[in-house]
Amino acid sequence: MAILKSLGYNLYFGNSAFNSLKAFLTKNKYSSYFILCDENTLQHCLPTLISSCPALATSNIIEIESGEHSKSIDICTHIWQTLTDNFADRNTLFINLGGGVVSDLGGFCASTYKRGIDFIHIPTSLLAMADASVGGKTGIDFNGIKNLIGTFSQPKAVFVHPDFLFTLPKRHVNNGLAEIFKIALVADKNLWLQLQSPSAFKKPEQLILKSIALKNNIVLKDPFDKALRKVLNFGHTIGHAIESHYLGSPEELLHGEAILCGMVIESHLAWQKKLLSKSELDTICKTLIRRCPNVNLPLQPILQLMQNDKKNKNQQVLFALIKKTGNATYNVPASAKQIEASVLFFNSLVK
Repeated sequence: MAILKSLGYNLYFGNSAFNSLKAFLTKNKYSSYFILCDENTLQHCLPTLISSCPALATSNIIEIESGEHSKSIDICTHIWQTLTDNFADRNTLFINLGGGVVSDLGGFCASTYKRGIDFIHIPTSLLAMADASVGGKTGIDFNGIKNLIGTFSQPKAVFVHPDFLFTLPKRHVNNGLAEIFKIALVADKNLWLQLQSPSAFKKPEQLILKSIALKNNIVLKDPFDKALRKVLNFGHTIGHAIESHYLGSPEELLHGEAILCGMVIESHLAWQKKLLSKSELDTICKTLIRRCPNVNLPLQPILQLMQNDKKNKNQQVLFALIKKTGNATYNVPASAKQIEASVLFFNSLVK
């Protein structure tokens, strides 16, 4: 089992991670446990967790619907009310058993209930294992804008049990790979080269652990997104706008699917700004476009949604862009004309 140290907590990775969870629960005497899950993790993951950690057998279970629409203030109200009705005190442990939605939502609810109660993440999706459960960002969507409301709040621990990957449908595996591609493009050229080989995906545990370590190194240097950590937003400025646009529609995209589109578009932006060579752009597009959803993106709604991006300053849309594979920069402005050209470029690739 691998153990990584993050911002005041440990991340335990491996199929013996639940042994570390049992030790954690023995050491920390909590008054009660609440487990947040969705209908999928309730069925496929909760039984494994309870059988591995019998101390959690008496936990209060809070079930939400899977999907981005659950990251709402209404669901927060439901969670806070459940905690209140069941007399959760400040010595309660809140356990997030699920993917990125569960960890974002659960972390936010725990960090605000009674000014903050302890929480841990047990990520069950590839996206949550490789990215969402690490870094201390929590949040919900508001008025159709992705992650507009949230906090920086660190979990007490993260326990990654890779066998949960076997419960995922193929679409959700592809969803998680997006964040692995992203961290490689901004931080590790060798990993990016490794991802060019189909054999790289035969051992996803190694990719996950490498991704976690790369992100953790960046977060440790810049916990609150003031400088270096902004490179982790590569693909997300446009990607979040795409995700928000399709939210609640029949064509709703998973987070990673929207980010894949965003990375292709923002790579073209980097090429326009002469940060990225044409050959590197071609390689990125060839690698990512076959995993992108086949959508023709509408320009004006996406531009409008980008006006509320968290990274904007002085009403200027700012991007994290790669300047060569394995290296990135941040706070790069782009004009509406440049963004339009890059969106049209993406649309030409998916025709």
